[in-house]
Amino acid sequence: MSKPYYITTAINYPNGRPHIGHAYEAIAADAIARFHRAQGRDVRFQTGTDEHGLKMAQAARAEGVEPKLYAEKMSAIFRDMDAALNISYDRFIRTSEPEHHRASQAIWTAMAERGDLYLGRYEGWYSVRDEAFYDESELVGGEAGEKLSPQGTPVEWTVEESWFFRLSAYQQKLLDHYRANPDFIRPDSRRNEVLRFVEGGLQDLSISRTSFDWGIPVPGSPGHVMYVWLDALTNYITGVGYPDSSEEWERYWPADVHLIGKDVVRFHAVYWPAFLMSAGIALPKQIYGHGHVLLRGEKMSKSTGNVVDPLEMVAQFGVDPVRYFLLREISFGQDGSYSDEAIVARANAELANSFGNLAQRTFSMIFKNLDGVVPAPGKRSDDDALLDEVRRACSESLPAEFERFAFSAGLEAWMSAVFACNAYVDAMAPWALRKSDPQRMAEVLGTLAAAVSMLARAVEPVVPGSAQRLLAYIAEGQASGKIVAPQPIFPRLELQAEASGEAA
Repeated sequence: MSKPYYITTAINYPNGRPHIGHAYEAIAADAIARFHRAQGRDVRFQTGTDEHGLKMAQAARAEGVEPKLYAEKMSAIFRDMDAALNISYDRFIRTSEPEHHRASQAIWTAMAERGDLYLGRYEGWYSVRDEAFYDESELVGGEAGEKLSPQGTPVEWTVEESWFFRLSAYQQKLLDHYRANPDFIRPDSRRNEVLRFVEGGLQDLSISRTSFDWGIPVPGSPGHVMYVWLDALTNYITGVGYPDSSEEWERYWPADVHLIGKDVVRFHAVYWPAFLMSAGIALPKQIYGHGHVLLRGEKMSKSTGNVVDPLEMVAQFGVDPVRYFLLREISFGQDGSYSDEAIVARANAELANSFGNLAQRTFSMIFKNLDGVVPAPGKRSDDDALLDEVRRACSESLPAEFERFAFSAGLEAWMSAVFACNAYVDAMAPWALRKSDPQRMAEVLGTLAAAVSMLARAVEPVVPGSAQRLLAYIAEGQASGKIVAPQPIFPRLELQAEASGEAA
């Protein structure tokens, strides 16, 4: 049986519609999952929605509905986003599911049996928007003099009875784990942030609330619901069968990577491993905190009205150009910027004009000049040199970069091979060979057909719909002995103003 690979996204908090950040993480995780499936791995890919907590209760109240109904409606919108983005998850988990309640109560019980939970009184600063507690020393001042969290969100002084987790007891154990496993937190910038935070000292963590009831009940403690982050993080083990000792659990846990945004690294790289250590559960192999997608260099927020809806992006540009742009344009792990002009320029230059045109020219000439019969590649040094270059890019360079989530670098290597194919077309001039040397023309077109097939297969994790259509077209031609007239796989994009005839 093939080696398993378990990847997760952070489950989305559906107190509002999806934004480009949700889409970016889903696309990146999907590309990783598809890449590993193509390598023959047994992939388990999980995403979903995090449906408890005060923010959800408040959002539901604002709409005049029960939190359960609100969560169902909003979770469905995130499923729609995944469908629109062609996200190939194996499990879409919802934290309101009964089996997740059971798993969360099981990990709570395991932590309690270890002696790591105690009842106390919480007095401190809490951010409803972050669903997070902050120490006084972490707060920053706002423009109006108000106290804000390190994320810039409002905080309020909270006083209530609470269960606490002995996080302080795990400071050295966490530091030891980080040092013994240098790739546990990536990229290095996130690792360094976490190290500084933990080395600065850990305080025990409040892990229950009594001021609202939309959450998972604490076992044996009426009136208490679990801290939403303990509940949410547990989804990663719920989805592979915890607390049962199933074949699924044995096969997929520990996860190979939790792919998350940089703003939730602390929860995943400090709290989550401490919870797991307490419960006697193996830790995930890696936490990867990616950067933010900015709009023309500025952070998107509802208050400034510049939030990009991924469903609208897909409707405007198509799913594969959106997927390609985000993974090609942004160095994964760093912040990156988006604009309509940038996606049109990138998609047209690389997908439509370079790769799409290469495939269209190649198969059009085969259809017109060789009665649709795809010939074998040529055997001359020029042919071998091109196919060797394409093979290195598709079978060595791109996979090596994708293994370390360097999508932009992997696609750069892929584009270099596309450019080499186009240079080969110009140098060989098969349209001229049609009269002077028909046999050589056939060899050249066979070489190009083989190269296009390799290129399509290599880029399939990023642009699955388009690549699969091209590969299916080639396969149908092989099965029947002849290809039919090709259709463009990447139509050129236009800005909306251009498309409507207005000045851009």
